[in-house]
Amino acid sequence: MAEAVVEGRGLGRRYGARSVLENIDLDVHAGQVFGVVGPDGAGKSTLLQMLAAILRPSAGTCQVLGRDVRRDPAGVQARVGYMSQGFSLYDRLTVAENLAFAADIRDVTGPDRAVRGAELLRMAGLDRFQHRREGQLSGGMRKKLALCANLMHEPPLLILDEPSLGVDPLSRRELWRILDRARTEGRTIVFATSYMDEADACDRVLLLRDGKPLALGAPQELRRDVAGQVYRITGPALDRIEAALETDVGVISFQRRAGREVRAQVRDGSRLAPIEAAVAEAAVPTMEDVFTFASAPPPAPPGAASAAPPQPPPPRIRNDVIVSRGVSVRFGDFKAVDDVTITVAEGEILGLLGPNGAGKTTLIRILCGLLSPGEGTAEVAGFDVARQSEAVRARIGYMSQRFSLYPDLSARENLTFFARAYGVPRSELHGRIAWASARASLEDAGEGAVQDLSGATRQRLALACAIVHRPRVLFLDEPTSGVDPLSRFRFWRLIAALAADGVGIVVTTHYMEEAAFCDRLGLMMDGRLIALGPLTRLTDELGLVTPDVEAVFLGFIERERTGQGRAA
Repeated sequence: MAEAVVEGRGLGRRYGARSVLENIDLDVHAGQVFGVVGPDGAGKSTLLQMLAAILRPSAGTCQVLGRDVRRDPAGVQARVGYMSQGFSLYDRLTVAENLAFAADIRDVTGPDRAVRGAELLRMAGLDRFQHRREGQLSGGMRKKLALCANLMHEPPLLILDEPSLGVDPLSRRELWRILDRARTEGRTIVFATSYMDEADACDRVLLLRDGKPLALGAPQELRRDVAGQVYRITGPALDRIEAALETDVGVISFQRRAGREVRAQVRDGSRLAPIEAAVAEAAVPTMEDVFTFASAPPPAPPGAASAAPPQPPPPRIRNDVIVSRGVSVRFGDFKAVDDVTITVAEGEILGLLGPNGAGKTTLIRILCGLLSPGEGTAEVAGFDVARQSEAVRARIGYMSQRFSLYPDLSARENLTFFARAYGVPRSELHGRIAWASARASLEDAGEGAVQDLSGATRQRLALACAIVHRPRVLFLDEPTSGVDPLSRFRFWRLIAALAADGVGIVVTTHYMEEAAFCDRLGLMMDGRLIALGPLTRLTDELGLVTPDVEAVFLGFIERERTGQGRAA
């Protein structure tokens, strides 16, 4: 085996009496790609900062490239390339100036400097933009520039903190091409991610949650350990299947996918109970399944009461709650949204996908009544977004990626504030807050400040705040970014329950696996809607064999770029 580049034993980090990381053992060998995988708050950034000798461990020992991170932090820092989530770029400098600055502070001199910089920019596809200011780049381009800056001094070890967080699948793929190139040149890569599918690109992974290790090993080994415990269930009545799974004590979690099937994870030693008129087949485990098993709580004791599953609503006519016809908007000469026609019915979940800068956020601002369309018309909950924007805003809920909660207030105080802001009468406050709390399963919120809650609980609180006034339409902007799979699956069951109540839901996400939970997908690029429909239909349109959201996403973008989409 190649020499160890990183050796850590019993690593831990405390801030006063609070432990954020403990009992971490790891070895990373030369040429390996090592992933530190977990949700926000798991301790990933803390661990990477210790490996980069930015933070001193409170416990344990760590050697990086043969140097002790405590005794020789400067020696470690000089030989690694560390990319933080904040990039450490300068927005007023151009692409070329940022790269030159990175070379200067790393003492990269000589005739090869210009050649190396030009090669990095060409590899990242940034050579055409080297005179553009960093602040004018898209999120994906900024990530690639930050990676190039950390490769200027040709470090033997790259330490990357969530390099693909918040970028679209196309940018993620381009980032990984750069990393693959770095690996073929002999570099060792340690990176943190909350995207479970990226764990499959690793030689070995460390799964973290709440600062503690859950599992360590090669992805294929970890998946093999849970083989036979994951099922794909199909049948004519998915509501009945979900109701049966809800009461099966052996089931850890389950998720409906694209309205066609349900995927379930079953505890070791348990068997999936037979479900009437349903077919259950063993499925190939993913790293999401692995994390779900590793982080699952213990089973409830025998005889413990369980909540009765919600009964599916009777079938009814679904009216459209969003109707957009030929909507366009310009900012100067730039057309941010271009002739978008789209509808969303009551009880429908629409996944809105697209590369960074595709126009998704601008379209949502129009539909929320915050921006008037320059051309076309749009109605939300029966009201015109341009002429009746106040009526529109009173009937929608919006949950942003960062939740927009008040950290010093308690959960109830946040709910009270948002209920009043949405105009809920004082006489109805108690009932509305109780309903929203129950709907979002906030039994673990307590009375303390929101800043002390887990990320998953804050996520559900943000959802409760967005629905406390019982909106007819709900907009969710990257609602599960940075949470673990078990919390993500639980959250999507809450979304499905709201849809069953008749709420029309629009979700934006860069997490492609999540898009498979939607009823329909809308793909945007350069302000245009380039595809719209159920995943199965979009799959057939591209001639793909199996439904795969990322393949569909990339396929339509490639078709649009080559001009085939417009010709069709």
